[in-house]
Amino acid sequence: MVTRADPTPQYRPHRPGFPEVRFELTILGTASQAPTRDRGQGGYLLRWGDELVLFDPGEGCQRQILLAGMSAAAVTRVCITHFHGDHCLGLPGFLQSRALITDRRIALHYPTHGQGFVDHLLAGSLIDFDLRVDLEPLDPGDQITAEQFVLTAAALDHTAPAIGYRFEGPVGWHLVPDRLERAGMDGEAIGEMRRSGRVLVGEREVGIRSMSEQRGGPTVAFVMDTRPCVGAAELAAGADLLICEATYLAEDAALAEAHGHMTATQAATLAADADVGLMVMSHFSNRYDDLEAFTIEARETFPAAIAAEDLSCISWTAKTHRV
Repeated sequence: MVTRADPTPQYRPHRPGFPEVRFELTILGTASQAPTRDRGQGGYLLRWGDELVLFDPGEGCQRQILLAGMSAAAVTRVCITHFHGDHCLGLPGFLQSRALITDRRIALHYPTHGQGFVDHLLAGSLIDFDLRVDLEPLDPGDQITAEQFVLTAAALDHTAPAIGYRFEGPVGWHLVPDRLERAGMDGEAIGEMRRSGRVLVGEREVGIRSMSEQRGGPTVAFVMDTRPCVGAAELAAGADLLICEATYLAEDAALAEAHGHMTATQAATLAADADVGLMVMSHFSNRYDDLEAFTIEARETFPAAIAAEDLSCISWTAKTHRV
């Protein structure tokens, strides 16, 4: 379901036949570089189970969080791709306001090379209280294992050093109907095997692993401010959801290349080649007033594409792989 955004594209169940898990992506802002009258600087909230992840908090993000009907206190971690101002200048105010309303700690992920910028952002004003931030810098290829997902960083190709993020749920097992049929298992036997992990079929004991295939868990990729590159493809591969920059239209491809960005067509090609379930485009240049052009252009290559709108909430279903 898409609220305040084009509802036409239906999420393609990326792995049919699996139990469903619901996710939400709230768009705080969609402008690149500078805000416009209608679009704020970037910011994206991903709700994944008990986690609420804030990506690239641009200036004004804390107010946008309130306008979206959400609370800064609920955010559990922040992921910054690079240190151009439209991707990080909202961080100080957000953290200070958050620390006033909750004593929960928050993880802050960012490229390791940007430690100096983080130090300046966190000490940029006079405060006399603990921000409760756990600094967790990442280099390309680094991984962090959380309770509900594994977070991986990969290098992007921008005019400044940048990383993207990939969130993967736990690997699980999926029962294979053909194997169950060949083993002569009925619904009662399958139910018993689910409960205990094994069941007697005639005189033969059948284990659940022998009737299953191991599959990857639900995956979300965040690719912002980059030209097409290997790292972007690695992050997007097989993702249920791809949040992707599409700063320019194809007619301005030369500008995209010069400034280290992608066009809507390039973002759509990335999604199609990676077999993505749903792509949400954002980070639009202020030279464009009509974002419908991005949707039209992208869907020529990848039909399951959405041009994000400020304060829209996108709900979708990922397929888990647990038995």
